[in-house]
Amino acid sequence: MAWYDEAVFYHIYPLGMLDAPRENSYGEPVHRLPALHPWIGHLQRLGVNALYIGPLFESVGHGYETTDYKKLDSRLGDNEDLKNFVAKCHDAGIRVILDGVFNHTGRDFFAFQDIRRNRENSPYRDWYCNVNFWGNNEYNDGFSYDNWGGYNLLAKLNQRNPAVRDYICDVIRFWVSEFDIDGIRLDAADVLDFDFMKALRHVADEVKPQFWLMGEVIHGDYTRWVNEGTLHSVTNYHLHKALYSGHNDHNYFEIAHTVKRLYGMGGNRPDGLKLYNFVDNHDVERIYTKLNNKAHFAPVHVLLYTLPGVPSIYYGSEFGIEGKKEKFSDASLRPALRYEDYANAVTDNPMTRLIAALGKVRRQTGALSYGDYCELTLTNRQYAFSRTAGEETVLVTVNNDENSASLTLPAGSHAAYVGALSGMRAAADNGNITVTLPGCSGEIWLPLGHGEETPAINDATPDAETDASVYDADPEAEADASVGGAASEAETNASSSDSAPTRAALEEAFEKGRIAGLQEAILAIMSKNGPVTDQMRRDVTDNVYPDSLLNWVKSFR
Repeated sequence: MAWYDEAVFYHIYPLGMLDAPRENSYGEPVHRLPALHPWIGHLQRLGVNALYIGPLFESVGHGYETTDYKKLDSRLGDNEDLKNFVAKCHDAGIRVILDGVFNHTGRDFFAFQDIRRNRENSPYRDWYCNVNFWGNNEYNDGFSYDNWGGYNLLAKLNQRNPAVRDYICDVIRFWVSEFDIDGIRLDAADVLDFDFMKALRHVADEVKPQFWLMGEVIHGDYTRWVNEGTLHSVTNYHLHKALYSGHNDHNYFEIAHTVKRLYGMGGNRPDGLKLYNFVDNHDVERIYTKLNNKAHFAPVHVLLYTLPGVPSIYYGSEFGIEGKKEKFSDASLRPALRYEDYANAVTDNPMTRLIAALGKVRRQTGALSYGDYCELTLTNRQYAFSRTAGEETVLVTVNNDENSASLTLPAGSHAAYVGALSGMRAAADNGNITVTLPGCSGEIWLPLGHGEETPAINDATPDAETDASVYDADPEAEADASVGGAASEAETNASSSDSAPTRAALEEAFEKGRIAGLQEAILAIMSKNGPVTDQMRRDVTDNVYPDSLLNWVKSFR
């Protein structure tokens, strides 16, 4: 067991959150990073014990065109600011991982600048891929080179060059010795050289016990990257897409199929693949914007915190803020936030209160980190599964229908269960429990022994007032949600009206979801470092052929 097996992550894009200028003047440091110190207490109240923050190092603009790997971006402060911030996080029991942008550098990086000055005579001419002094580019460098995603702003490093490999490995050693970080998220890991990643894993095992390597990977067989020789985890874009579209389409089959496929990819073992699960990040639209029915915020996040993998919340999404992809900018996905505006959100905002409750339940329930996964009930609109570790079995139920629904589930060896979010109880009868879920809701059912007391809701919700439910549900709806009772005839009809679709319909729905996911991945890659024109967007969305889309994704390597 390692710390990351029980991690609950929070993700910060610091240049946006701290309202840094879009372009770096390389002037005197402006100490913005200390403004994050008050947020550390907020993370604790959310039940967070790990922070992914980045990019942080000197760069030209958005942070992914690195100028200096060993210097905090001057728009954020200086190295002492970062050292102090990591120390304060550690004092609060929060691990810290940083962005490692090792696939490419910015044009202001020292090695690239040396090539511009000395051309064929530069000792760094082989630090980049396919430098061609017979070519040229839009910057009129008098030479061409490989880049990332079609953007010459991002010059692709030659990861097979031993000098490049040794330099990046020394950067990792420097980050650990200077800032005491606990891991690295590898940007664009799906286009990194595998031998290069093996070298990084070797350094990770050397510099610190349980030093974590997580890679940004969009689609594909995740076991290519996650194994004993390369990375510990990758970003779970498969589940990201399924979580929002499965709710928008009232299609829990898509989510369950995705989970089953990923669980099988890891050998059908809870320790097979510990993927980094998320519902939004700095490259995709906010979950609250994506959801057609905003009330689905609750079941989406119940699933995020209970399905196999490591859950992560992107800064601000716990408040239900919106962020839509814009034609020429990702700024709306990376807004400035002031702590003072959200200091009381855990008590005042029902969405934040839900996230805090989920964070605490996740950290206090070992089965959600280590338990196996077993699907129990599945319709278009209701979904239930269990997570079992040793003698402990936790049941999870979600409902995307606007009406309440009744479910009967196996209780295992437990005599009773309590809803961690509602405080309601369900006693076992003939080895089963029957629970009724309000519309657009989810619940985590924790086992109770004989005579064990139901925990008060404020035990599951840090710093919240004692409350009947974290949902702030309508009193009539709460009355309808009696645990252990039978649903009305109308409710029963509503929950059973979505019978399982035919195999052909399932395959068609899955294929449409696969195509949409690939299209979104391509647009995310294209927009990450430059504007996406209407024509470019049409070219992507008009392509409905999976093999072609997969080849398109691979072409970015």
